[in-house]
Amino acid sequence: MLAIRLQRVGRKGYATYRLAVQESQRHPSSGRVVAYVGSYNPHTKDATIQVELAQKYLDNGAQPTPRVIKLLADAGVKLPTWVKQASNKAKTIRNAEKLRKNQPKEEVPEVEEVVADETPVVAEEPAAETPAAE
Repeated sequence: MLAIRLQRVGRKGYATYRLAVQESQRHPSSGRVVAYVGSYNPHTKDATIQVELAQKYLDNGAQPTPRVIKLLADAGVKLPTWVKQASNKAKTIRNAEKLRKNQPKEEVPEVEEVVADETPVVAEEPAAETPAAE
């Protein structure tokens, strides 16, 4: 069976992908590639897809991955009815009560204003008399 999947290419730290049609049992980087139907750059969100070639493999039963389904749909490829579209299900957040936005507000102590003209008066303490050593 064939699969349409992303194959990583590009330099270290800056990945780009090819849309490769290959046997589904093989690893994307080492499997024999039947055809390349496009490319995808996730940094610029630029996808270049050969629509007719992708349509040909989809009609012959190639299984696209979920990310490839989104890329093909955006490119205008007519997807067969058996391809399952990813649902836009809201993600559930575990331990939502621990989020900072759900914590009670901390009270900020008010800072007293000091007027520049007034200087604080320091009370002088009388020096304690120390007994003289005789």
